[in-house]
Amino acid sequence: MKTWEDLLSFLGKRRQKEETEVSTEARERCLFCRADLSASELYKRYRVCDSCRFHYSLSARERIDLLVDAGSFNETNRSLVSLDPLSFSDKVSYRRRIFEAQRRTGLTDAAVTGICAISGQPAVIMVLDFSFMGGSMGCVVGEKVALAFELAVKKKLPVVAVVSSGGARMQEGILSLMQMAKTVAAAKRLHAAKLPFLSVLTNPTTGEVYASFANLGDVMVAEPHALVGLASLRAEEEATGKPLPKGSHTAEFQLEHGMIDLVVDRTKLRELLSILLYLLGSRYRLMLAKKRLPYQVPGQPPKSAWEEVQLARHEKRPTALDYISRTTSGFVELHGDRLYGDDKSIVCGLAELSGQAVVIIGQERDRPDSTGGIYPEGFRKAQRAMRLAAEFDLPVITLIDTPGAYPGLEAEERGVGEAIASTIALMSDLPVPIVSAVIGEGGSEGALAMGVADRILMLENAIYSVISPEGAASLIYRDTAKAEELAPALKLTARDCKELEVIDVIVPEPEGGAHRAPEEAARQLKIYLVQELLEIQRLSPSNLLKARYKKFRRMGEYSSHFRAAILKEVNQLQDYLQRGAAELREHIPGRGKGSVSLENENNSVVP
Repeated sequence: MKTWEDLLSFLGKRRQKEETEVSTEARERCLFCRADLSASELYKRYRVCDSCRFHYSLSARERIDLLVDAGSFNETNRSLVSLDPLSFSDKVSYRRRIFEAQRRTGLTDAAVTGICAISGQPAVIMVLDFSFMGGSMGCVVGEKVALAFELAVKKKLPVVAVVSSGGARMQEGILSLMQMAKTVAAAKRLHAAKLPFLSVLTNPTTGEVYASFANLGDVMVAEPHALVGLASLRAEEEATGKPLPKGSHTAEFQLEHGMIDLVVDRTKLRELLSILLYLLGSRYRLMLAKKRLPYQVPGQPPKSAWEEVQLARHEKRPTALDYISRTTSGFVELHGDRLYGDDKSIVCGLAELSGQAVVIIGQERDRPDSTGGIYPEGFRKAQRAMRLAAEFDLPVITLIDTPGAYPGLEAEERGVGEAIASTIALMSDLPVPIVSAVIGEGGSEGALAMGVADRILMLENAIYSVISPEGAASLIYRDTAKAEELAPALKLTARDCKELEVIDVIVPEPEGGAHRAPEEAARQLKIYLVQELLEIQRLSPSNLLKARYKKFRRMGEYSSHFRAAILKEVNQLQDYLQRGAAELREHIPGRGKGSVSLENENNSVVP
């Protein structure tokens, strides 16, 4: 043996082999479901039960072997060892505890770092091993983590962190606590360099590690049923004075409350990391070989506005997820706003569109657990996806299909107005290309919040309006049955929106509507999305933002075209109002046709 580290590594590997053989022989049945594990290849390779999918603990070396390409791992800073800065001693001295952990695991400390390849993609990897003093973060762990981030910045590589930790190392006192600031600052430098950081939380991930670098991943995933949270279960129960609800502090609990993106089975983790590294590190851009317009499908005869409304709301009309699955590949859905929850009415993630990585955000009306309207956390989840796009210079595609923002009290309590305003503000100066498509019902501010784009497409039978026909009929007539009659005045069809220059392109649909031939509808949408993306990607970020500002600045600008369009709309609306008032006179006893003045001197309706 050449060095002390080599000796530790040899002893650790031998001990690990012995423990594996013993545990495999001894654990013939799962500790949780009692399934037979003696012949399980899944358990031998991944330490996962075939029956209940319980994930048993792995050492740092085992995790690295499962995740990285064979022979690609090159360990860094292996010789860093704790110097017992406080000369801490309880029943056993800290030095003795360190030595015993080193001898048992073959590691110099709880963190293993290095450069590797995952499916051929180079990355810096850091793994915390719980078997070394609970994976706690002392000065050595903090230093190795910070050095790994710095190495990634220097070599322009992404970082993958696999965390299993009980928090700070009390034997190093306040110095251990300071490692939180050190590792967070190092992670921020990685973000500033626009390099991906993927954080994998395993069982357990708690305490100061969870509240520092482990929680700063661009994408955060966790293994099933992993214990994840800041405080320990015992501390929380002592604080509340009552038992915690079942399932709290689990990965699934964190996913439900919007704090992580995905819960991923260990057998799928390597594949997921590979896809994310590819999409976030992608530098491919589409190029326009020859400028030409997409093939124009012969237009359908214009339908009535109310027919368009019915087609836009058709129960079998393709949803955002339908279009995402048919127009993109490699879609990885992200979850949660990292503040409160995960609104199922918004679906967002990373995907490939014709070979180019994009961030895609869709308003999904058909999820079983969705209310249809968008909650504040839905808008904030979309903001997370947009910021991710800006950080990695990826185009944004938004698919609009919503009746609007959720109008309930809980939405108001969680700041729905601020969430909408800040989403619009973010889109207005997001320095990447944005293409939006209204694929169904574009309802009011909920639709606009994800429609501040460089190019706005609208499917032929979609609608886009300030208020629903039913809402307008209720306000004007106090009768929602008048919705069909009022719909044309709202100018909500694709042709109306194109005439008012609110949208740029009408995307043709199959005859009878997109629900008749979803594959063809998706094919047409993809053609137009790619075409518009090609056009705007040629602009520099500064010119892109200038053009986007001018685009929305001139909407509603008083011009001859706008004056003519608005005058036509006002005349139609006044006609509806006058007819409605005439009907009202006929139903009011004691009032003849000449007994009511419909308009005052300012031409406004009076009772």
